[in-house]
Amino acid sequence: MSNGSGGTYNADRAYMNVYKRKSPTMSSQFKMELCPWDQSTYAGRWQYYFWATNPMLCLKTDEELEEAKSLRTSYFNGTLPPGSTTEQLLAAKQIYESSFHPDTGQKQNVFGRMCFQVPGGMAITGAMLSFYKTVPAVVFWQWINQSFNALVNYTNRNANSPLSQTQMAAAYGSATIAACVTSIKFKQYLSKHASLFFQRYVPFAAVAAANCVNIPLMRQNELLNGVDVFDADKNRVGCSKLAAAKGISQVVLSRIVMCAPGMVLLPVIMEKLENKSAWFKRSTWIHAPFQTLAVGCFLIGMVPTACALFPQFSPIKLSTLEKFENSAYCEIVSNCKNPPAVVYCNKGL
Repeated sequence: MSNGSGGTYNADRAYMNVYKRKSPTMSSQFKMELCPWDQSTYAGRWQYYFWATNPMLCLKTDEELEEAKSLRTSYFNGTLPPGSTTEQLLAAKQIYESSFHPDTGQKQNVFGRMCFQVPGGMAITGAMLSFYKTVPAVVFWQWINQSFNALVNYTNRNANSPLSQTQMAAAYGSATIAACVTSIKFKQYLSKHASLFFQRYVPFAAVAAANCVNIPLMRQNELLNGVDVFDADKNRVGCSKLAAAKGISQVVLSRIVMCAPGMVLLPVIMEKLENKSAWFKRSTWIHAPFQTLAVGCFLIGMVPTACALFPQFSPIKLSTLEKFENSAYCEIVSNCKNPPAVVYCNKGL
């Protein structure tokens, strides 16, 4: 596997080495199938997602992605090229897990990958925070945001429950309408009852409302048909709608948390800057790029912070299924000689 080219590889290597030095929980003996950090702790999950959502990974070429996938496959097949190093294997793991779907192994659309959340999110959120004063601007940027969110939600879904084109179109349309209606109604109310400062929160209200619609609709088949659940050794033991509902609700909360600091704190920062600096208030041309860069700074920390809130494989007790979803409980019991006390599903991202 090649090391990549120029500054991109060096930046990735520096990014990785910082966490090799700083993380006492990083495994000394590399194993491709294991996460380098303890995923049972929040700190371990944060470090993993900071590593896997490195925005520099968006710059990897198709050739580099295929090389990483090939080296990973060689590892599992026991056919590693002579001289393969731990650093190369770890880099292949990082590239693969940032760019390929964990269920299907298919290469993800670059704009839907979680490593694209920082550049994509900062551009769109910065625009929403800057252009909120007119209804057409609010509607346009909410439409752009929901288009981006729909792509991210579809890309990071649990792929064992595929959507039809009709279902995807309905989910996308419903989320976009929800965002636009929320933003327009909220703006109309605040324009009559609140100051211009509070009108800055129109985008956040719309984004939060739309996330509550967009994600469940884009993953509606999981709610209707259930998702596969596994034991601790990742053996499939059944299917559960309750596990799907739990995983999706965790993703909704994570997405709201991801954008909250930038969208909640930036209006305060902008208000103070405009009140204290006449130059800043007059120089309206700088407001949009300033807010965009500020959102990017927030997202660098908030993407791993939000993704790490809940384990990737969401646990649910068998006793809970027995109480609230007896059909899933009976399926698991019939499939297992010794039913596990806890089962797990891939919640998506």
